[in-house]
Amino acid sequence: MHIAYLDCFSGVSGNMLLGALLEVGLSEESLRASLEALHLPDWDIEIQQNNISGLRSCLVRVRSKEYTSHRHLQDIRKILEQASLPEQVKARVTAVFIRLAQAEAQVHGTQIEDVHFHEVGAVDAIIDIVGVVSGFHILGIQQICCSPMPMPSGWVACAHGTLPLPAPAVCNLLAGIPVYGTSLSQELVTPTGAALVAELCSSFGPLPFMTLSATGYGAGTTQRKDGRPNILRLIIGQTCQEQETQQVEIIETNLDDWNPELWPHVSEKLMATGALDVSLSPLLMKKGRPGHLLRVITDPAHATALKELILAETSSIGLRFHSMQRMTLPREIITVQTPWGKVQAKRVKIGGKERITPEYEECRKIAMDNNVPLQQVYQAVARNISV
Repeated sequence: MHIAYLDCFSGVSGNMLLGALLEVGLSEESLRASLEALHLPDWDIEIQQNNISGLRSCLVRVRSKEYTSHRHLQDIRKILEQASLPEQVKARVTAVFIRLAQAEAQVHGTQIEDVHFHEVGAVDAIIDIVGVVSGFHILGIQQICCSPMPMPSGWVACAHGTLPLPAPAVCNLLAGIPVYGTSLSQELVTPTGAALVAELCSSFGPLPFMTLSATGYGAGTTQRKDGRPNILRLIIGQTCQEQETQQVEIIETNLDDWNPELWPHVSEKLMATGALDVSLSPLLMKKGRPGHLLRVITDPAHATALKELILAETSSIGLRFHSMQRMTLPREIITVQTPWGKVQAKRVKIGGKERITPEYEECRKIAMDNNVPLQQVYQAVARNISV
């Protein structure tokens, strides 16, 4: 699978994404062909190679003679309906604009069809969004992951006046996405960039496990006040078997006033929320109190949701967490025939040998349905390994 990672250490905007896509292999000819399919008049793109803090980067500027940028969602839909673009691209671009409309409607207390797109309805914003969605489509990127978003302070001027940063629409667009604060008083995440990230990215956290094939930098229009490079790094590659080390997060809490009868319910919800593994261990706490250690292993993308779940479903009032490396073996699901029917099992390979482990729940169901000992089902699996 072709995968992309957005390293947004200086935030994200539409033109930063466009520049990074051109740096990792998107041709200018392919980009222009996609944009010309919009049939919009009087526009052009200027592509400039920069060197920022010693790093080659690409800056994309959209030039337009348009005098109005006040469009409604229905106007955007009409433009896309008339465009000669792949249906998949049209649908994704429409979804980005719907997100923008929903965010603006929530800010202004109105309906999405009544929202006036100001800055994001201008030709340059439309070209940024269509160009980015088309670029990932042309490159064949099947999955996009993203780093947490920096959230600065300060103020920004827009069509509605001077608003606090992060812009209110950006806060709405990034709901459910990991963010962190920064003391820089300058806009880093634009509404266009936030909408693209929210719609296109399937996970958020550190760089995922991949075989890297290309890296490119897209430049922002302005310079950062603190002198750091205002660029976005795009890393693309291919997914591969997770048989080497990966970074996980360990979440722990001690419980001495909690009813352990609730554990089956809590463990099921933790696994359903994205935990890789969960455990509950007995321990002796202060003043001789018996208690339990709750431990959850997760990838960083699901850590926030799992922390909130633990605090909601247990008596914990505080959590400990830290990052750790782990190693897993490649595995696959196979089907094993038994006298009572087929059973799913995991096949793990190590050192040229393989190990077959049947799925407990399926074996238990067969044992209950056929009134046979569970260990007899396991033994049958061991004798009849046939894929």
